[in-house]
Amino acid sequence: MATKGVGMANKGPAYGMSRQVQDKIDSKYDSELEQILVEWISRQCGACVGRPEAGKMGFQAWLKDGSVLCELINTLYPGDKPVKKTQGSTMAFKQMEQISQFLSAAEKYGVTKTDMFQTVDLWEGKDLAAVQRTLSALGSLAVTKEEGTYHGDPNWFFKKAQENRRDFSDDQLKAGKNVIGLQMGSNKGASQEGMSYGRPRQIM
Repeated sequence: MATKGVGMANKGPAYGMSRQVQDKIDSKYDSELEQILVEWISRQCGACVGRPEAGKMGFQAWLKDGSVLCELINTLYPGDKPVKKTQGSTMAFKQMEQISQFLSAAEKYGVTKTDMFQTVDLWEGKDLAAVQRTLSALGSLAVTKEEGTYHGDPNWFFKKAQENRRDFSDDQLKAGKNVIGLQMGSNKGASQEGMSYGRPRQIM
């Protein structure tokens, strides 16, 4: 007897609330961002990855087996490549394995967990907007790192502001703490004499 599982529940058309939720997720998919991502990946990886048909379904089909994603992440590493072997496959377990390898390498590259899509988001087409978010975060990191591995228009992705923290020396950081300490110290010594608020009301 077959047991009820997540995989079974995900098959077939969605009805009622689940359909509404899926519609809401689908509405977050950005067609303009799709064009930028396709252009970037094509330039980054070269002619070997081809190009997808326009639209969400074409975008999913292009990335679904994980080989394009693995090619992409390999091009961003200046040294040893994180994914040793990439190949197109029609076998589901191999496709999901390659997607997982990409996600692992992307996290190691610096993409945060909150920007990471889940394997089913891509493989089952559950949330392609999340896939776009991960790829955008990856592009931003590549532009920010300036390691010479990014191939594309730098204006396609924004530089991550937090990277600027590395520009401060230890002396500058210490000086900043001293300023904060002085401000706190001056506040501690402030007198409240002559101020009307805070005093207990006198009842005549």
